[in-house]
Amino acid sequence: MTMPAAESERIRGYLIGQAAKLTIPELVEKVRTDSAALKAAGESVPGNQFDARPAEGEWSAAEVWTHVLEMSEHGARSIAGIIEGGRLPERAADVISGKTRTGLGTSAAYWEAYLAIREPLYERVLQAKGDEHLDVKMTHSWFGEFSWREWFLFMRVHDLDHMRQLQAIAAALS
Repeated sequence: MTMPAAESERIRGYLIGQAAKLTIPELVEKVRTDSAALKAAGESVPGNQFDARPAEGEWSAAEVWTHVLEMSEHGARSIAGIIEGGRLPERAADVISGKTRTGLGTSAAYWEAYLAIREPLYERVLQAKGDEHLDVKMTHSWFGEFSWREWFLFMRVHDLDHMRQLQAIAAALS
């Protein structure tokens, strides 16, 4: 999957501008509130088809959720590492691993796993002043380098993209 350069630059500009403009509590509220739509999107996938791919080459809901968890874990580790010690994290791989999580066979279970990652991240970000190590950059293959604040807001965009994907899977399987 690719993205036109103009669209990538538009999204990048939005993320950089909003991350600089919003206070830390506003950033956390925006990410938390908007990302909550993942729950309903996941629940809209028929439970008996949670592992089914709607078409060859497409992701199942379980694979989408696993990817969202992987990116959330990466973001949480990286943001905490930058805030706390200015450590440059490993590069994010925004690709589907093709894996699913053992023991997480329902959307509800994935949602609980998601919250177990995200709520501590939200609390950590709320404790930040907001200017910690902004020179340390995380790199995304489509959008370029981001400070931790920008990456945190990117996590919202990422979640919303995969929310739409879960909705499309639900529609295709219904």
